[in-house]
Order: sequence, then structure tokens, then C-alpha cells
Amino acid sequence: MAAPLTLEALIDFLLQAPLFQALEPEELSVVVQRMEVEYVDAGGAVFEQGDPGDAWFVVYEGEVLVTRRATGGERLIATLGVAESFGEMSLLDGERRSATVRARSDLTVLRLPRLAFTQLLREGRMGAHKLVTQMALVLVRRQRSLTEKLLSLTETPDREELLASLLPVVDRQALEG
Repeated sequence: MAAPLTLEALIDFLLQAPLFQALEPEELSVVVQRMEVEYVDAGGAVFEQGDPGDAWFVVYEGEVLVTRRATGGERLIATLGVAESFGEMSLLDGERRSATVRARSDLTVLRLPRLAFTQLLREGRMGAHKLVTQMALVLVRRQRSLTEKLLSLTETPDREELLASLLPVVDRQALEG
């Protein structure tokens, strides 16, 4: 296990992460104070598909594999690395996890519990509101991408080809939970 991370190190790291760049250091400091640092050994689960949606995560060190149960076993949806986040939808709506996330390598993640985040929003903390805006922009980009993929697939004249093409598109969107 690595040495404990300092508040300053976490703030410096997150100020470089795309989702946090709109926050001022003071705003980020308030959010970071509610975050937890978790260490997961390679192969270990951060969470499993169907688990409660109780937090949002940012990869500090290492990589994660996002998979989803499907006919015939697990399907790889995405690989995420340093400064990438996952679990935005669950942070916002509290729904169950739509995918499993496992550590591809030894992993350090920053975990923001949903209850702490909603408390920041209730307190009117600007950093939390800015994060919601950034998450909304991420979700909008994903929705636009999905819409474009679905529109291009509907132009496929072969029904079997269309159905085969839809499964990966639907699975990719599932990782966002």
C-alpha cells in the first residue's frame, strides 16, 4: 500500500483532471475533503454490476476494466486510466451499478460518496455545482455519440447486421452507471 496522500497532492492532481478544471482551488479543496482514498489490488473489484450506486470515482493511479455481464460471459466495455472517472450516473441518481469495474493493475482511486456529494449540494457549495455541470457535459457528449451511432446503424439494410451492431453500442453506454 502506498503512503497516504496529502490534501495538497490530491488538489494538484485533480486540478489537472479535465472534469475538475472549472473549479477554483478553494472550491476543489472543499470537495476533496469529502473524498476517500481507496487502494485495490490488481484483479480486485471496485464494485460489481448490480451493487448500490453509492459513490463516484476518479482513477489516481493504475487502470480499471469496465465489464458487463452478457450472454456468454463478461464483455469488456472500456479500459480507464489516470484522471478518468466512472460512476457519474450513480452519483447523480443513486441507481444500481450497470457494470463491474475491476482493477487491471494495483489501483488507487478517489471515491466521493453520494451522501457527501448531496450534502455539498445542499450546502450550496459552488464546487459541487460546477461538478454537476461538468458531469452533465460528459453525459451529453455520450448521448450525442450514442445518437449518432444509432442513426448510422438504422441505415444498415441487413437486419441481422443491425442487431449485431447494436449490442456493443448499448453495452458501451452501460458503463456510464
